[in-house]
Amino acid sequence: MAKVIEEQYDIAVVGAGHAGCEAALAAARLNLSVILFTVSVDSIALMPCNPNIGGTSKGHLVRELDALGGEMGKNIDKTFIQSRMLNASKGPAVHSLRAQADKQAYTREMRRTLENTEGLTIRQAEVSELLFSDESCTTCTGVKTVSGAVYHTKAVVLATGVYLNASCIFGEVVEKTGPNGLKAATHLTDSLLKAGIRMTRFKTGTPARVDGRTVDFSKMEEQKGDVPVIPFSFTTDPADVQKEQVSCWLTHTGEEAHRLIRENISRSPLYNGSIHSVGPRYCPSIEDKVMKFPDKTGHQIFVEPEGLYTHELYLGGMSSSLPEDVQYAVIHATPGLEHAKVVRNAYAIEYDLIDARQLRPTLEFQKIRGLFSGGQFNGSSGYEEAAVQGFMAGVNAAMEVLGREQFVLSRAEAYIGVLIDDLVTKESFEPYRMMTSRAEHRLLLRQDNADLRLSETGYQMGLISEERIAAVREKRKRIEDTVALLKERRFGASSPINEWLSAHGSVPLKTSTACSELLCRPEMNLRLLQQMLQDLGMEEIPVLSDPEAEQVQIEIKYEGYIRRQEQQVKQFNRMEGKTLPDDLDYGQIKSLRLEAIQKLNLIHPRSIGQASRISGVSPADINVLLVWLEAQKSRG
Repeated sequence: MAKVIEEQYDIAVVGAGHAGCEAALAAARLNLSVILFTVSVDSIALMPCNPNIGGTSKGHLVRELDALGGEMGKNIDKTFIQSRMLNASKGPAVHSLRAQADKQAYTREMRRTLENTEGLTIRQAEVSELLFSDESCTTCTGVKTVSGAVYHTKAVVLATGVYLNASCIFGEVVEKTGPNGLKAATHLTDSLLKAGIRMTRFKTGTPARVDGRTVDFSKMEEQKGDVPVIPFSFTTDPADVQKEQVSCWLTHTGEEAHRLIRENISRSPLYNGSIHSVGPRYCPSIEDKVMKFPDKTGHQIFVEPEGLYTHELYLGGMSSSLPEDVQYAVIHATPGLEHAKVVRNAYAIEYDLIDARQLRPTLEFQKIRGLFSGGQFNGSSGYEEAAVQGFMAGVNAAMEVLGREQFVLSRAEAYIGVLIDDLVTKESFEPYRMMTSRAEHRLLLRQDNADLRLSETGYQMGLISEERIAAVREKRKRIEDTVALLKERRFGASSPINEWLSAHGSVPLKTSTACSELLCRPEMNLRLLQQMLQDLGMEEIPVLSDPEAEQVQIEIKYEGYIRRQEQQVKQFNRMEGKTLPDDLDYGQIKSLRLEAIQKLNLIHPRSIGQASRISGVSPADINVLLVWLEAQKSRG
């Protein structure tokens, strides 16, 4: 009889996508023994869809992850082939960094980091079952693989992505496989259901890839990278990322492509009933766009390189589950792609996931101690959303093992807090995508100040070094001191100053004016102000780095708006500070409506603030909870 393998680790992480990598690294860096399971070691940190990191609001997540001690920002800085700051013409709240990745290099570099992290073991195996301390399934104690091997742990992080019972679909073709033809995980769902975990099913999709040698770029608009490049990680030396970049390209579908889609829409699994799951609203398929926006004569198609190692190009904006022949015809009807050879078909993918309202804001299951969950398995979409959840799940699993208090980021602290709060509080009917509009306090939660906001938290977690936190504190002091100096220093309306201002397109002074007031002028920036002081032989202000100068300018130019949001955050925090018991039976509180009781008992909010964001809980119900809390205080 074969001997069963049995091993012991502090934490098991199931899945080695972007969530699993961050979870495993965070836990191992806290000096715990971690085993990371993957269906294929060649798929670690795989990018099965778009070949980029960041983008609108997603860039915020990556910057915040970096400030806390995560890896994604460092990894893309090592492996990008083009970088751009999106929304640069708009206000700083919506500036978002986005970098094209060399897919193979990104995967290879992340695997190298994992393999060289002490205490971290990578295991290629499919996890088929969760282990529990008893039949009540209230405490998770490990995992079992399809081979029967048993791994005893003190905590488990589920980060299975889109692999659970995955099916890839285009036209009439249905393949029981994960993305990129990788093996699906077909056993774990039964174990989760047996443990009482509520499951559902979503859909996502990916476009076709074409051979760049067969593309006519002369019919497309070239999109070049930014110069200079701004790195994602606050620890990356900007000099290290100034390199030659590759171009991306923009084309548009036309009426011929739209006609082909309309004539064949009955063959689309999205429209003929073959696909029952709901896909992401903010990343629709090309057939969805054509059918839902019939007046549009064209849709943008972003043609992006998959890496330096290949001619393969990604057709962003053209995800589809149409049959193969229709896909080919639609591609060939698009300017520049008339003779393109398809390397990979587009496909939709359906997969199992959980109802994330079963989780605490720490990403631990409410009813199962030691079991955490992160990434697309929680109902989100995107590499960046997955990575930050995996990181928080890994950190809190480590805190559980170490006997320390778990970490929660609020909506007022980080985009990460907004993302997780939305997932665990609100019912998701489609894959959740992060957007700047979801963040109520987005002027405070900018991507440029993530290190100033979150590095102290990363330091408390144990993932930011003494040297790094000292540098952040010194940066903050230089910024604060410079802002104070600019408010104190004033100029009189002298001839030399006015002549200088007029020569540089700025209105002359009429009265005594503070440096900070001058800096508020649209045409003025800190570098120009420093140049004025130098030219006039006046006492100069300290020389700051570009990121520090940016902070000073934003703090002064947007001061009124920033102070207003800070007041809003104080009001928000008052409601978040009114905590509710984890084990409270809301049916015992009189005057609550039945719907509110059901929703509150389902989610078990940690505070009045979270309770107020639950669909089905009215302002009147919140008042009842506030009265109940006050009564509890008076009793004891």
